[in-house]
Amino acid sequence: MKLKPIYIFAMLVVLAITGTLLAMQKNAATDTQKNGKIGGDFTLSGAEGPVSLSDFDGKLKLLFFGYTHCPDVCPLTMANVKVGLKQLPQAMRNQVQTVFVSVDPERDTPDHLSEYVHFFDPNFVGLTGTKEEIDKVVRQYGAFYRIEKGDEKSYTVSHSARVYLIGKDNQIKQYLYHDSTSEEIAAAIKKQLM
Repeated sequence: MKLKPIYIFAMLVVLAITGTLLAMQKNAATDTQKNGKIGGDFTLSGAEGPVSLSDFDGKLKLLFFGYTHCPDVCPLTMANVKVGLKQLPQAMRNQVQTVFVSVDPERDTPDHLSEYVHFFDPNFVGLTGTKEEIDKVVRQYGAFYRIEKGDEKSYTVSHSARVYLIGKDNQIKQYLYHDSTSEEIAAAIKKQLM
């Protein structure tokens, strides 16, 4: 079977984009590690006002960076987290807080974010801030994002797809990913709570 040049070109573009994103994620994590540890407290804006990660002290935190107009990675991740949590007994679920940080402050207002995360689970929290505030938190966690040019309303955002499992001691315990299954998510949470 002979491939047409357009298919070969498309495959090369996909490979180049994937390679670039992986390199950006590795570089972001490496830069953060050089400057100190990854993670820590931060404060951004939620629908009810300022929210800090330390507001959830005593709980495990699942932290994810994304945006509400994301066509695939974010909804898949949020759905897998929701299903993973549902596999746990209520007593365990009560010890976990999911935090979704938007890297698209132009479109993701606190109210819009709240609607988005509550579609998946009413206990999820959506946070945003100014570009500078978000950039600081993204660097702090060794994450990355890049706005892909488009028109004002339909642009996309390439972003890292890690879910940070943060312990009750506020230290990162494990990295999960957008394609981690609900069973893997539930098992990672159980391991920290046992």
